[in-house]
Amino acid sequence: MARTAAPRGAKAAAPGLPWHAIRPAPVVLVSGPEDFLADRAMRLLRDRLKEQDPSLEVHDVDAATYAPGELLTLASPSLFAEPRLIRVGHVEKCTDEFIEETLRYLASPADDTVVVLRHGGGVRGKKLLDALRASGDAIEISCIELKGDQERADFVHAEFRTAGRAVTPGAVRALVTAFSADLGELASACRQLLDDTDDDITEVTVDKYYGGRVETTAFDVADAAIAGRSGDALVLLRHALESGADPVPIVAAFAMKLRAMAKVVGMRGGGGELAGRLGMAPWQVDRARRDGQGWTDDGLATVIETIAETDAAVKGAGRDPVYALERMILIIADRGI
Repeated sequence: MARTAAPRGAKAAAPGLPWHAIRPAPVVLVSGPEDFLADRAMRLLRDRLKEQDPSLEVHDVDAATYAPGELLTLASPSLFAEPRLIRVGHVEKCTDEFIEETLRYLASPADDTVVVLRHGGGVRGKKLLDALRASGDAIEISCIELKGDQERADFVHAEFRTAGRAVTPGAVRALVTAFSADLGELASACRQLLDDTDDDITEVTVDKYYGGRVETTAFDVADAAIAGRSGDALVLLRHALESGADPVPIVAAFAMKLRAMAKVVGMRGGGGELAGRLGMAPWQVDRARRDGQGWTDDGLATVIETIAETDAAVKGAGRDPVYALERMILIIADRGI
């Protein structure tokens, strides 16, 4: 596992790569807030290094409680010259000693050693991050949070494409809807479908495995309320809460749908055309248009204000989060009138 470094004095910036393109390098910076993708990237790197040499030594370091000399000791040549992987966590909480010693290490990385630095975000360690990004001996793996439905849908498509399996758009939407709050759960659901089935993945397949989960998601509560079915929405809300759903992401689901409706109201053009202009997927544009039929501008404004009030209430400003949710549902079901 010989090291290939840029010439000394070179000013090439550390290449930025997506999580699935992680590869060995003297120093690897895994940055961004999405812990699931970061963990998966680091496991992928470990597995690849193990394939190259089963004698790989793996060491873990906590930058938040770093002991002076720890990195240099672990990276120093061993008797049998085994390759090493040094994984450093909590770099966003690192000590001053860690910054200084890692900067010295970066000036002359050890052969047959890969150091992975996990930085979850924030300004701590900026001097070190800047040096890594300017180094020819480092690469950066970006693990940004997948917030939108389209980003999560792209993730699902990639999971099945990598496995060589076909998945229908309806099945992707059902999975994203059912597991919108946790990327790890979404990935696990994809893996279970891949392991337990042989045919193409369709909505029927997803419903067979996760129908109960889909029926009690925040988005189903929102769909019922937006359609004016207040009774159904309240029943679904109670079911979701009794199943352990948190009020905060429920409000977030309503906010997402109402924001989409507000974006497309009065807009002319096809779904594909508007999708690019509005930063939405074509199916999201079409769905928001359908949802917004019969709504007035004043009604939308009233509901958006109500959602903001409810968001504050469920985050501690109110004494009864469930009452706030029920009130929001009734106002939405009446289209803010």
